[in-house]
Amino acid sequence: PLVHGHTLVVPKIETDYIFDLSEQELKEILLFAQPIAKAIEKAFPCKRCGVSVIGLEVPHAHVHLVPINSADDLNFTRPKLKPTQEELKSAQNAILSILA
Repeated sequence: PLVHGHTLVVPKIETDYIFDLSEQELKEILLFAQPIAKAIEKAFPCKRCGVSVIGLEVPHAHVHLVPINSADDLNFTRPKLKPTQEELKSAQNAILSILA
C-alpha cells in the first residue's frame, strides 16, 4: 500500500483491462467502491479518497482507493509501506466498522 487505508476493489470477473468490462460491470465496480471510499475518508485522516486505475503491473483489472491529502499521495513510484498482517487487519476493521 501507498498509505494506511489504501484499498483495492477487485472485480470477480477476470479481465486484464478495466475498459474491456461491459458498461454494467464498470458501473457496478464504481458503485461498489463508493461506500468503501466514504468509509476510508472517515477511518483515515485525509482530504479525499483518491481513485486510480493503472492496469500495467497486474493482469487483473482493479481500482485503487487511497486516502490522500495531495495529488502526490497517488504517486505509485514512491516506496510502498510494508504493513504487518496485524496492521492490515486493523485497517480492514476500521473500514468495516464504518460500513456496518
